[in-house]
Amino acid sequence: MTPRTWRIGLTGGIGCGKSTVADMLAARGAAVIDADAISRSLTAPGGRAMTAIAQTFGHQMVDAQGAMDRQAMRATVFQNSEAKKQLEAIIHPLVSQITAEQTQAALQAGRRVLVFDVPLLVESGERWRKQVDRVIVVDCDAETQRQRVMARSGLAAEEIDRIMALQASRSQRLACADTVILNQGLNLVELEAEVAQVAADFGL
Repeated sequence: MTPRTWRIGLTGGIGCGKSTVADMLAARGAAVIDADAISRSLTAPGGRAMTAIAQTFGHQMVDAQGAMDRQAMRATVFQNSEAKKQLEAIIHPLVSQITAEQTQAALQAGRRVLVFDVPLLVESGERWRKQVDRVIVVDCDAETQRQRVMARSGLAAEEIDRIMALQASRSQRLACADTVILNQGLNLVELEAEVAQVAADFGL
């Protein structure tokens, strides 16, 4: 009998340790498909979205390297909800297309566990929920999130709170979870043990 293929959605708020968990699952043989990395690649120099961005928003949105000028775009989108919709209409279909390509490549390579690392999985409503068999949420309290992000990126507490306010709340994420990895007060070895326990359910 062919072993089944698992499609796992992995999410968590900023600073919860989702990327660390994704790396641990990858080390166990999962194919990790990172929605954020795909999105960033689209607006990098030569990215698939760059022609449409230049045509839609003008060449002032393209920096000297040929990437999207993130700061200029952030300001435009912040002031104009129509511009936000236009940008999403360019980015989202391309993210879906590349996700499908990477999924196909992983399946052809014989991978049996596909992990979709999606920061805004909960915010996307049914769109992702329908595509995965299970949702894993990496969780910790808000103060732990703040401390980790400050240590990692040097952002001010107000800026971190602003980012957190744009994401789903902790209770919304937990309500969506089939499995929760509580990444609080754990060192890497202890987190690895938690991940190993969850991974065993999927044959990793």
